[in-house]
Amino acid sequence: MGAYGSNFFTTDNVNLDSTTVQNTNDLFLGKLPDISILSPDKFQAWDEFVRVCPDATFFHRSGWKPVIEQAFGHKTWFLYIEEDGCIQGILPLAEINSLLFGHSLSALPFCVYGGIAAMSDGVRAKLDQAAQMLAAHLQVDYLEYRHVTPFHQDWPTKELYVTFRKTIDPDVEQNMLAIPRKQRAMVRKGIKYALQSHVDQDIERFFHAYSASVHRLGTPVFSRKYFRLLKTVFAEDCELLVITKDDQTVSAVMSFYFRDEVLPYYGGGADAARDLAGNDFMYWELMRRACERGYKIFDFGRSKQGTGSYSFKKNWGLEPQPLFYEYQLLRAKAVPEHNPLNPKYRLFIKAWQKLPLTFANLIGPHIVKNLG
Repeated sequence: MGAYGSNFFTTDNVNLDSTTVQNTNDLFLGKLPDISILSPDKFQAWDEFVRVCPDATFFHRSGWKPVIEQAFGHKTWFLYIEEDGCIQGILPLAEINSLLFGHSLSALPFCVYGGIAAMSDGVRAKLDQAAQMLAAHLQVDYLEYRHVTPFHQDWPTKELYVTFRKTIDPDVEQNMLAIPRKQRAMVRKGIKYALQSHVDQDIERFFHAYSASVHRLGTPVFSRKYFRLLKTVFAEDCELLVITKDDQTVSAVMSFYFRDEVLPYYGGGADAARDLAGNDFMYWELMRRACERGYKIFDFGRSKQGTGSYSFKKNWGLEPQPLFYEYQLLRAKAVPEHNPLNPKYRLFIKAWQKLPLTFANLIGPHIVKNLG
């Protein structure tokens, strides 16, 4: 697993009221003595648990705590239960309190998977109870779990998101042949154009491609600081693959590596990417490299049903798997719909697409940090 420096154990420059946080911690822990809140001395033990727990994902790693706190200024509540000196269950939570988008407690915002990871049903039930009590104490609008399997089937759910996963064959050519014919032709088109792939340590070329892509979609971009934190915190487990043509950036993707899986998470292309099949070549190149390094699962990540991203991934021959985003509604009357498919955001999207890219990149992070 990637390492990160001791400065990431702090909440420097985070807009948290330390007295309020400590008072909440004391009150919360006093009611639930089995529950602990993650502190710097437990980061390594937490990540060791994530490595071996079948329920855990990359998005359960302790590094998300400093990333979310320092990139967005949100409060985090990383809960765990320890028995006989060993962690038996975890629940990473983050609180977002926004005038525009409401007050939420989620596991985990900015992540496609989350929820409770535990070694037993008893531990899972205790963490669930703790989260519900914390949500009530914080007076949030709703508590959200992002599980890959149903957990609270009695809670309202959002049936919008699916994920796409496939096994990587040990033979590179077999992976190419497994891609449906039309999509395989697009990959070969990128190869014919002599596109090149590079692994960067700096985010700038990636950010250029990614920000241009989301701007075309009418979506606010995350800050450079967020991407720098991801790269620094997760180190070699966070990779920047950049595709170029004649030394010009065509497309780029930030991927996460976890156990035997690779997950392309943030990606995009410059204007030339469509004509050069840049994105098609990029994802193939990522799969090829992962195959040669011995990885076994290609996790194409989350998409919203009925979108271009959803269709693109299906073209690779992958079948969608439902994600279970479950909500305990407290003050909220309905499941939140903070996504581009919500009709009320159509005018905003059209207006955002017309903004100069430099201006959009400047103000976008102040909006997107509250969407989660």
